[in-house]
Amino acid sequence: MSVLVAGHAVNDLYQGAVPAVVPFLVLERDYSYVAAAGVTVAATLLSSVVQPLFGVLTDRRPMPWLVPLGMTLAGAGIGLSGLSDSYLMTWLAIALSGLGVAAYHPEAARLARRVAQDSHVGMSWFAVGGNVGFALGPVLVTPVLAFGGLAWSPLLAVPALVGGVLTTVALRGVHGAAAAEVPAGRDDWGQFSRLTVVIVARSMVTFGLGTFLAIWVTGRVGGGPAAGAAALVVLFGVGAASTLLGGVLAGRFGRVRVLRVSYAAAVPAVAGVALVPGPAVYLMVALTAVALYVPFSLHVTLGQDYLPNRLGTAGGVTLGLAVSIGGLGSPVVGAIAGVWNLQWSLLSLVVLPIVAWVAARGLRSPVRV
Repeated sequence: MSVLVAGHAVNDLYQGAVPAVVPFLVLERDYSYVAAAGVTVAATLLSSVVQPLFGVLTDRRPMPWLVPLGMTLAGAGIGLSGLSDSYLMTWLAIALSGLGVAAYHPEAARLARRVAQDSHVGMSWFAVGGNVGFALGPVLVTPVLAFGGLAWSPLLAVPALVGGVLTTVALRGVHGAAAAEVPAGRDDWGQFSRLTVVIVARSMVTFGLGTFLAIWVTGRVGGGPAAGAAALVVLFGVGAASTLLGGVLAGRFGRVRVLRVSYAAAVPAVAGVALVPGPAVYLMVALTAVALYVPFSLHVTLGQDYLPNRLGTAGGVTLGLAVSIGGLGSPVVGAIAGVWNLQWSLLSLVVLPIVAWVAARGLRSPVRV
C-alpha cells in the first residue's frame, strides 16, 4: 500500500501544479482570466473524456502498467508547459498531463482497494497520498519558476520520471498481492449517480478556488506570488490532513452524515474567502479546506461500495472523472471575473456546496458484503 500511496502523491502533485503555474503564465505572458482558466480546462478536458474508458478497461483486464505510465505522462506535460510562447502548445502540454492523470487513477484505485483488503482506513491513506501530492504542487512549482521562470519548467518533470521507474519495479510485487477478488454485491447506479453529482459540485468549488485563489489572496494581502502560493499550500495542506479526519469522523457518525454536515459547513466558509478582509482570509481558506476535504476519501469508498463489481469504474469516477470535470467550470468563474470582478466570481462558488448538500441528502449508506 505504501507504494500506491507514494505514487498517488507523485501523480496528483501535477494536478496541484497547474494552479501554481497559472500565476506565472499570467505574469510572463499576460494571460487574461479566461485564458488562465483555459489552461485549467486543458488539465481536465482529456482527463474527463477518457477516464471512464480507462475504468471500464481495468475492470475487464488488469493493466498495472498504466500506473507508472500515467504518472510519467502527468509529469512530462507539466515539464513541457513552459517551453513555448504559443498558447496552443502550452494548452496541449497541460492536456497531456491531464491524460496521464486519467490513465493513472482507475487502475491505481482498483489496486489500492484490493491491497487494502476492503479497508476504509487503507483507502483513506491512498486518498491522502493524492491530497498530499496536490498540496506539494505549489511547493514544487513556486520556487522553481520564481527563480528560473517558465523556462525552468522541465525540472518539474523529475519527480514523475523517478517515481515512474520506482513504481514499475515495485508494482511487480504489489500486483501479485492484489490478485484476490473482492466479494461483489449489487451495483446501485442510482445512488452512484447521486454521489457523482456531489463530487462534481465539490470539484467545481475546489478547481475554482485552485485557479484563482492565489491571484485573489495576492491582491487581498499583498506580498507578491509568495502570498498567493501560501494560500494554496493552506488549501491543499489542510485539505490533506482533513482527509484523514474524514475517516475518523465517518467511523463514529457514518459516511453519509459526515458528507451532509461538511457541505453545509462549506457554504459560509467559501463565502468567507471572498468577503473576509486582510490576512484573516487564510483562516477562511483553512476552514474551507476542512469542509471540502473531510468527505474526500469517503467519496471513494462510497463509490466503490455502490459499484462493488466495477471498482475501476468507481475509482475512475470518484478519484478522476467527477473530480477533473469540475475544472470545466473554471472558465465560467473566469468569465464572471472578467465581467464584474474576482470577488463576485468567488462568491458565485457558494452555490456549489449547496448543490452538493442537496444531492447528499438523498444518499443512503450502502450495504457492504
